[in-house]
Amino acid sequence: MDNLETFFLFFLLSIIHASGYCPISSCSRDDISVRFPFRLEGPQPQYCGYPGFNLSCNNQSKTVLKLPCSGDFLVRGINYLTQQIQVYDSDNCLPKRLLSFNLSGSPFVAAAYHNYTFLSCPTQIVESRLTTIDCLSNSTTSVLATASMSIADSLSTSCRIIITLPIPVSWPFQYGEEFSSALQDDLRLTWYSPACEECEQQGGICGFKTNNTREIGCFDYSNTGRSTSALQIFRVICLSVAIPSIVLAAGIVTFAFVFDRRPQQTRPQANQTSDTATVSPQPTISMVGLDEATIESYEKVVLGESMRLPTGPNNNTCAICLSEYCSKDTLRCIPACNHWFHVGCIDKWLRMNNSCPVCRNSPSPGHIGSQNV
Repeated sequence: MDNLETFFLFFLLSIIHASGYCPISSCSRDDISVRFPFRLEGPQPQYCGYPGFNLSCNNQSKTVLKLPCSGDFLVRGINYLTQQIQVYDSDNCLPKRLLSFNLSGSPFVAAAYHNYTFLSCPTQIVESRLTTIDCLSNSTTSVLATASMSIADSLSTSCRIIITLPIPVSWPFQYGEEFSSALQDDLRLTWYSPACEECEQQGGICGFKTNNTREIGCFDYSNTGRSTSALQIFRVICLSVAIPSIVLAAGIVTFAFVFDRRPQQTRPQANQTSDTATVSPQPTISMVGLDEATIESYEKVVLGESMRLPTGPNNNTCAICLSEYCSKDTLRCIPACNHWFHVGCIDKWLRMNNSCPVCRNSPSPGHIGSQNV
């Protein structure tokens, strides 16, 4: 009977594991809910999260995201529908972290970048006139960050320029920060793979179809709260597979018991076989960008002296590199929205993304063309 109970318990656990069921977890009762593609280390099994989406809990029961090249950040929230994660610095000094911020080695990207110049100025010069970064300043020296080159140039005679670098922002343009900014807003990072927007819109939850492959499926869980009752899980298993499994297990144990009581000399020698484990190949995770033929089909122009664009708003700045257009620059247009960018900037973007970096619309193939303006 002990053999039957052991077999039954092992069988139930294997069914739960193979079904890919992953309970929603969190670091505390009031903290954010963690589910696929994220995985909370410890409470959730390895197969419950997509590679690169591991989260952990700190000593204060706060959710932590570890970026390979930038260290630990606390998680403010996760929007599974828009595929965005909102993080902040535990020491409330995000500008200091931004000076060496790097998303390499992680599945996350920023929506856009904006060039900021960091300056160190005597406090009496900028006090009450510009927003300073308090956590980097002291009683005699104030540190500030500005997105305006004119402001940076006007202060360069009395202030020391620390560095100018692109800062991740939520949108390609942030109006109202042309003077200076404390840069204390949370970082909003997005991910493109795995793509679960359609599943989320339908009210489902993404997950691996099985625990030994990387194929994504969409599951309809009626209870998506913080936890699911063990009794509910047991009832589902009993109705579907447990009862037939008990009958099968009882038959196997009975046969084994009768077989074991046969005389030793009549027992056939067991065949010594070794099965070669079949390892399911891991499918290649493809990029979600566009192919070269599609990118090259989008219209491009060479700017003339008039500096005017044939379609769309006549902006004079590339929203990706934030550099102003110059005569003889080659630009490319997104056909779905008529937004223009430097060819080098937008081609690199479209190889990794399938949407416009300004309006997030997905472009459709345009006409091949090249002309002078």
